[in-house]
Amino acid sequence: MNKTSLKLLVLAAAMSVAAAASAQQTAGTWLGTLGMNKITPKVDSGDVSAPALPGTKADVEPDTKPRFAIAYMLTDNWSAELDLGLPYKHDLIGDGAIKGTGKLGDSKVLPPTAFIQYRFMPANATLRPYVGVGLTYAMFIKERGSGQLTSILNTGGPGATYKLDDKAGVSAQIGATWRIDDNWFLDATVIKTKLKTKVHFSTGQTQDVRLDPVAASISIGYNFKGLSF
Repeated sequence: MNKTSLKLLVLAAAMSVAAAASAQQTAGTWLGTLGMNKITPKVDSGDVSAPALPGTKADVEPDTKPRFAIAYMLTDNWSAELDLGLPYKHDLIGDGAIKGTGKLGDSKVLPPTAFIQYRFMPANATLRPYVGVGLTYAMFIKERGSGQLTSILNTGGPGATYKLDDKAGVSAQIGATWRIDDNWFLDATVIKTKLKTKVHFSTGQTQDVRLDPVAASISIGYNFKGLSF
């Protein structure tokens, strides 16, 4: 073997070692991310049942909270992820025939989501786009009605309250990670969830509401290689 061939073999071996040393998001790696997430409901509201004014609808305001997610690389390309975070607080406002009447109430919601994801590009690539499909379970808590809600649904009577049904919905995800170094990375993702619930008012009336929220987040992430539980 001549010197040139030997040098080429040594160079190839060195490059292989370097690639292995810098491998990211490989099978068996845990990924933790922490960032901010904005949830914007895309509301399609039904009418409040009689005897409410026909066209009495509702809209829901967005909210932003910290988001924490942990993922496990099943293979170099397939991963499972669980999205968690603090409860989001959304204001309920009048729409349709009562548009402009202001805040009708507010509710907190905790929407944990489990995903199966496919990550494109090699495990050591700087940029790794990914897609995911999963299940969200929306748990509504601490619903509070306002004086405006009482004036619309129960004029002259006791304060009106309401309760939202907890519901599950299918979620689709698209995102990407950008490698900073061997352990740290940036993550950006957008999630669309198909979610419909029913509102039960203390007056006995009900309302069907399709929420279909879109969530957009940006996070900092860390690779936990060789971590076991």
